[in-house]
This record gives sequence, structure tokens and C-alpha cells, in this order.
Amino acid sequence: MPIASPEVYTEMLKRAKTQGFAYPAINVTSSQTLHAALRGFAEAESDGIVQISTGGAEFLSGATVKDMVTGSVAFAEFARVAAEKYPVNVALHTDHCPKNKLDGFVRPLLEISKERVARGQEPLFQSHMWDGSAVELEENLRIAEELLAASKAAHTILEIEVGVVGGEEDGIVGEINEKLYTTPEDALRTAEALGLGEKGYYMTALTFGNVHGSYKPGFVKLRPQVLKEAQEAVGSKHGKDQPFDFVFHGGSGSSMEEIHEAIEYGVVKMNVDTDTQYAFTRPIVDHVMRNYDGVLKVDGEIGSKKAYDPRSYGKAAEAGMAARVVEAAQHLKSAGNKMS
Repeated sequence: MPIASPEVYTEMLKRAKTQGFAYPAINVTSSQTLHAALRGFAEAESDGIVQISTGGAEFLSGATVKDMVTGSVAFAEFARVAAEKYPVNVALHTDHCPKNKLDGFVRPLLEISKERVARGQEPLFQSHMWDGSAVELEENLRIAEELLAASKAAHTILEIEVGVVGGEEDGIVGEINEKLYTTPEDALRTAEALGLGEKGYYMTALTFGNVHGSYKPGFVKLRPQVLKEAQEAVGSKHGKDQPFDFVFHGGSGSSMEEIHEAIEYGVVKMNVDTDTQYAFTRPIVDHVMRNYDGVLKVDGEIGSKKAYDPRSYGKAAEAGMAARVVEAAQHLKSAGNKMS
């Protein structure tokens, strides 16, 4: 199937919320990790979301080029062609973009999509994230309001973050403290500033103890109840049941009970990066260790071309990451729920 149209993407998110599941949003950094994500979605019979961060976009442009827009455009165009061969709907998303990178990442990409839509084409990406966690709430929402208007004009969806995700991702560092827990007052102010759909479609990454990175179960102190309290506060004021579509960041180390409780309170998208990175790299390490004398030309020998051919370990890496994507879809209950 092709990359999801704005209408299909909206329907995907609506189905997730009404049917009680969430989509894995898989971070990728190359054509091969893209194929791993697409393969995993297909094997799980799940639609899904593929996303790139600012660092991923730079990497996709070439390690010496480091241009986020170039990398993003190249990735999106490649994904459009590659996704045609997989029997699932996939949306393209840009992940965490802080204030100092908006002008070199999200804003120009929104302008490209706006121009594409004016020509009768689909937008380049289906959604973008503005990460305002490093600024005060009022500035966060002021920028979000501007981006939401641009997003609506580009036929895309905006994702915002209200609160702070702990840990580090692509140089964005969040301290592990009480700011990890968004308050009902923050949620009410968000609805007041951005509306509940009339100004444009947005998803909200309210924070409830989320931490980026790799952690053992039990380290991350999640409070999914924060999401319920936010929905109830805003829903009561505006007469809507679960008015927000939530995004779950920093899910490594979360228990299945916490994940499912978060879905119950309106999570429709969960970012998966750390675990899929490891699932991709682990088979490569295994291949190198099992084929040490072939991968390396030890003591003047010639090695084995079959062992150091990137395809030999690349296939294993793709399969390993795809299996982890299947697992994510099963955990989030999107497996078997693809749209026909």
C-alpha cells in the first residue's frame, strides 16, 4: 500500500482510539532500518508510523553533509517507493524538534508539504513533532499555535510535548524530576490555546514519568493516571470524552500493565527507538563474533568476502529489528488490526 494519505492517517488514529490500541512509531536512520520497520508492520499485520529525528535526518543526508531537510526529503521520497511493496498503511513522521532547530527542520518541511498540496500532491510527511519541553509552557503553546496553523495548511498533523521527558535523545536532555509529570492545569491551558480540533489536528505527548533511553523494568516510575486526570479535566470543561490523542514517549522499561493502562486513557502512538536499535545491532555483533577470521583479514590472510559483504549481516540485522517491531505491535495491540 502507499504511504497513508492525510485522510487515511486520520482514520488510522481514530480507529486506534476507538478500538483500544496504539501504533508503534519506529525511529529509523537508513533505508535498511526503514525496510525493517515496514517488514515488521507487514508481518504483524499492523499499520504503523515510521519517524526520523533531527539527528536521523542529518544522518540520512550523508555523514559529511548533515542537512536535515535534504535527508528528510530523500528519506520520504524513498519511503514512498519502498512502502508500495508492503501490505500495510504507514505514516511518515518527524520526531523531537527543539526550538533551535525549527527553522532548519520542521518549518521548511511544512512549507514543502504546503507547496505539494497546492500542486494536488500529498504532503511530504504526515505529521511533525514540536518539542517545546525546554521552554516555558506559554512560549511552548505560542509556538505550537503558529505551527498548528501551518500544519493545517499543509494537511499534516502536529505533535506537541507538554512537560518534560527525562533522559536524552539526539542531544535533548530532560532532568528526572517532578517536571516529568504534566498537571491537569497544563492540559487545560493546552486545550485553551490550541483548541480541540477546530484549529487543526494535533496529538499531545503529556508526560507521566517517561524517560528516554534503555532501562531495566522498574526504573521508570510511570504514573499513567496523569493521562486520565488530564482527559477528565479537559473533558469535563469542554463536554468531550477523552478529548486528547496522546503519544507515549520513552517507553523502554515500561511494564505491559502500564502500557495498556496508558492506551486505555487515550494513547494512540508509542515511540519505539532504543529497543529497535539494539534489535538491529545485536545480530551484526553476533555475525562478527561468529565470523571473526572472515570479517577481518587477520595476520595477513584474505578474510571471506561472503562474511564482510554488508548484505550478509545486513539481512540478519533487518530480520532482528523486524521481529522487535512485531513484538511492539503485539504489545500495543495493533497487531492484526491493519486497515483493509
